[in-house]
Amino acid sequence: MLPCSNNTPSSEVSDFLLNCFVRSPNWQHWLSLPLSLLFLLAMGANSALLITIWLEASLHEPVYYLLSLLSLLDMVLCLTVVPKVLAIFWFDLRPISFSACFLQMFVMNNFLPMESCTFLAMAYDRYVAICKPLHYPSIITDQFVAKIVVFILTRNTFLTAPIPILSARLHYCGKNIIENCICANLSVSKLSCDNIALNRIYQLIVAWTFLGSDLILIFLSYTFILRAVLRLKAKGAAAKALSTCGSHFILILFFSTILLVFVFTHMAKKKVSPDIPVLLNVLHHVIPAALNPIVYGVRTQEIKQGIWKLLRRGD
Repeated sequence: MLPCSNNTPSSEVSDFLLNCFVRSPNWQHWLSLPLSLLFLLAMGANSALLITIWLEASLHEPVYYLLSLLSLLDMVLCLTVVPKVLAIFWFDLRPISFSACFLQMFVMNNFLPMESCTFLAMAYDRYVAICKPLHYPSIITDQFVAKIVVFILTRNTFLTAPIPILSARLHYCGKNIIENCICANLSVSKLSCDNIALNRIYQLIVAWTFLGSDLILIFLSYTFILRAVLRLKAKGAAAKALSTCGSHFILILFFSTILLVFVFTHMAKKKVSPDIPVLLNVLHHVIPAALNPIVYGVRTQEIKQGIWKLLRRGD
């Protein structure tokens, strides 16, 4: 590479090298099999869920449309991250082009907050169903879902797009080895010769504003739901109400737990191996995606019935 100068164009670096698990290279061998199985499970289970909701007329309801959106986001995130990671593990295909790297960065930074916002919409759906059941049909409509989808796409696309744009505009004139399995913003931008303070500050603001506020509102919704459920006096009403929220709450726990562990591990990176945040970052893109459709399929009677109907048609 040429020496860095203020006039050096960012296109001087034509590709990067993804260097996974620098300090624990053996992790690639034992992680490749479970990661590939999780990827196949995520793609297969989400595809089955989407097909079931699409073909089964009884599932054409707002709550299942939101679940379909969650499955689509999960599949896109998996396809964006996991195949490249497996290619590195199996074939040592570490190079990634400049444009592909920043496209991956855009999808990751965009779709992860989209998932968070979808969980918030699903929490509101459950809140209305439990706390205002008589008004549910008039509030949670197909038009409501359409507006929510437009809001999710607009909010996250416009406010997260500056993250990869700011990183792509930096001057990369020296190192091109990313010590990560994916093109995470800070892992890439720290290779630049420029000052990346703006990148760090903007990502921090976006992450805590979006994900933080979404999680706070989600758990606030469930606080109201729990309070309303405890007031139910009819026999079995509380158990039935909690059952309708159980699947969704489990999905939120999958999403938020792994995310929070990753955040705190990253904050305490001086006390843990730098490979731990890399591992958690990869797993966060595949574990919730693999478990989400299974939890809903197992715990939701309507989805189980829809799957059985489709299987019987096939016979």
